Amino acid sequence: MHVEDTQLKNFILDSNLVSRTDFERAEGVSGKKGKTLSSTLVDMGLMTEDDLGRMHAYILGIPFVNLTGQKIAFEVLSMIPEPIARTHNIVAFGKKGDSLEVAMLDTADLGAIDFVKKKVGLKILARLTDRESIKSALLQYQKSLKMEFGDIIKKASSNIKTVDENDNNGMSEGDLRKIAEDIPVVRIVDTLLKHAIVQGASDIHIEPMEEQVLIRYRIDGILHDAMNLPKNASAGITARIKVLAKLKLDEKRLPQDGRFKVDMESQRVSLRVSVLPTYYGEKVVMRLLRDNVSGFSLEGLGFHGKSLEDIHDATKKKTGLILTTGPTGSGKTTTLYTVLDLLNEPSVNISTIEDPIEYQMQRINQTQVKADIGFTFSQGLRSLLRQDPDVIMVGEIRDKETASLAINASLTGHLVLSTLHTNSAAGAIPRLIDMKAEPFLLVSTIDVILGQRLIRKLCETREKYTLSKDELETLGKVVDLDRMIGLLQAENVIAKTATWNDVVFYKPKPNDTCADGYSGRIGIYEVLKISSAIRELIMQGAATEKYEEQAKKEGMITMIEDGIFKAAQGQTTIEEVLRVVSE
Repeated sequence: MHVEDTQLKNFILDSNLVSRTDFERAEGVSGKKGKTLSSTLVDMGLMTEDDLGRMHAYILGIPFVNLTGQKIAFEVLSMIPEPIARTHNIVAFGKKGDSLEVAMLDTADLGAIDFVKKKVGLKILARLTDRESIKSALLQYQKSLKMEFGDIIKKASSNIKTVDENDNNGMSEGDLRKIAEDIPVVRIVDTLLKHAIVQGASDIHIEPMEEQVLIRYRIDGILHDAMNLPKNASAGITARIKVLAKLKLDEKRLPQDGRFKVDMESQRVSLRVSVLPTYYGEKVVMRLLRDNVSGFSLEGLGFHGKSLEDIHDATKKKTGLILTTGPTGSGKTTTLYTVLDLLNEPSVNISTIEDPIEYQMQRINQTQVKADIGFTFSQGLRSLLRQDPDVIMVGEIRDKETASLAINASLTGHLVLSTLHTNSAAGAIPRLIDMKAEPFLLVSTIDVILGQRLIRKLCETREKYTLSKDELETLGKVVDLDRMIGLLQAENVIAKTATWNDVVFYKPKPNDTCADGYSGRIGIYEVLKISSAIRELIMQGAATEKYEEQAKKEGMITMIEDGIFKAAQGQTTIEEVLRVVSE
């Protein structure tokens, strides 16, 4: 059974769930991108998956279930094997007599229903659900997975041939290759990768210690200890990863960087590998990058209000410079790819120069920097300008030459997107001037500068509270409370007459499916639009604080204010915002 777009439109407009203007805008985006209307409404932040699921269920006359935060008995959950559950988005959650209740994203998937029916020998009662519910239920398989991984690694570790550290330093490349191809070593590395992908990790750290090897995963921006392995596993694991990344096996004195890809859990993942010599051996860090990432929207990333309008205005221009700023791992590249996705039309030629290429995108010409052979950002940018581009993305402005070329490219009829490592949007201007960029060129080229960080999102199960007098005083030290309450009122987060006593915030509430109360991340942003007043400040060589002060007068929401805004919406906590912004 399928809900037609016409049925969906009539229901949404009749119930006033989305305004007619917003709905028509979503219809336009849907047609332009070739996506379903349902997914476009979610991508644009006009409806949640939960809202959409309930609506589909109501229209089709099928019961809707929300499994987020709900503990499912493992004997029921395991009636459908995890690979089937993940592939077909079908989860068993209740058993009554000779009937099995299953939650599905698509109740018309008769093949999956028939398979489950034959396997369990019970009557199947299909219920509609949303992606968050499926995701929450799939996480419950991980308890058994962790046990499975632990058993595999324990058995494999006990079968690894012991390698003496002194012998290891003198081993030939052939000997190291044999160790890397040893079945227990291969099994351990494969298991570590699979476990990290299932956990949603962004990085894997393999750290040799004096008497053991520590494995840590970075999940939602926080490092967690995953497991400890025997010290004798270190040489084999490092050699195996070097083989996969095509690195020199017998080089142990110098750092090495490489890359490889794996297909696992229905995902294609690129791994960026860094090997660094340390006192107790070679430390390996692998960054996990999910390939073919698309479908992001600026609203979905966390942009809203004036910030969203300013970026859309900048993307409509044919020339100019759009910059994103923030530390490593703050989501700058994802933001730029989302903007590129908005600009990606048949009539536009888009070229990028990156180090490395993190995501692969259709119809975009992506070029990888190779510094070891002299192919740098500046060299690549020069070549790109001869490729008749309309839009250019430069992965990072690192030096005077790249800054100069990017500015000149935006002056000569191109829209240029790039990143800078600064702590705030306003800090980008002095940074470019330090790179010898001429102020009169900056005022002619820069349209908007984005500052950003990533914060952890709260799970569905969370605890409400209001700020005490002491907590309010503490908050008043980092934000202007009067200005902040005005921003919340202006965007209808709270009533126009509300005071701080009426503003509800949330605390994490850990449970079996959400270990620390957080799951996933969202961005907090500040978008500095280069107005005529800010142009004057640039020409005067003003300090960073002056740019921010003027931008706030013109309506810019700072990163910390955006974080408090999202905390008041229930997306995160004040503690998380302060942790990230103060880092």
